[in-house]
Amino acid sequence: MSAKSAINKEIFAPNDERMLGAVQVKRRTKKKIPFLATGGQGEYLTYICLSVTNKKPAQASITKVKQFEGSTSFIRRSQWMLEQLRQVNGIDPHRDSPEFDLLFENAFDQWVASTASEKCTFFQILHHTCQRYLTDKKPEFINCQSKIIGGNSILHTAADSVTSAVQKASQALNERGDRLGRAEEKTEDMKNSAQQFAETAHKLAMKHKC
Repeated sequence: MSAKSAINKEIFAPNDERMLGAVQVKRRTKKKIPFLATGGQGEYLTYICLSVTNKKPAQASITKVKQFEGSTSFIRRSQWMLEQLRQVNGIDPHRDSPEFDLLFENAFDQWVASTASEKCTFFQILHHTCQRYLTDKKPEFINCQSKIIGGNSILHTAADSVTSAVQKASQALNERGDRLGRAEEKTEDMKNSAQQFAETAHKLAMKHKC
């Protein structure tokens, strides 16, 4: 089981939530944290997770989850409602960068994702979630590449693929309809020709009979 699947199962599922996405991070600028604040457990991995409640109306939140060295379990640390997110800073809109900042009402963190690709995927999911679950006070996305909040995101690509498939199916049906229409026209022409031939043959037969 992957770390993200384990986080969803251990942290979110018991609270009737489901995790939408997560990114493994490290701080760009280390904070001076007292030894006792970490419980003296040493090194740890940090994940920024995005989740939503299963109960309606759905509420989305961002949670900081840690896994200490030598432990297989995960610990929920800080959590913010999505409404508290004020700004998402992608740092550099011109190149793939693993660095980003998150500004909340009462907190500000500077992070480095494990990879630029993982950050990009998380940002795409985060942007889509903000559009879906927030009616007002949506966070500002700054210094982000167009593929994150534009038409080239994985979510838009999936939607475009579905739209393309529907268009192709519609075109195929239209072409089939055109072929059926032409076939019906040919059948009608053959029917009329046969009827005219029968009438002509009948007239000729009556003429010779007389």
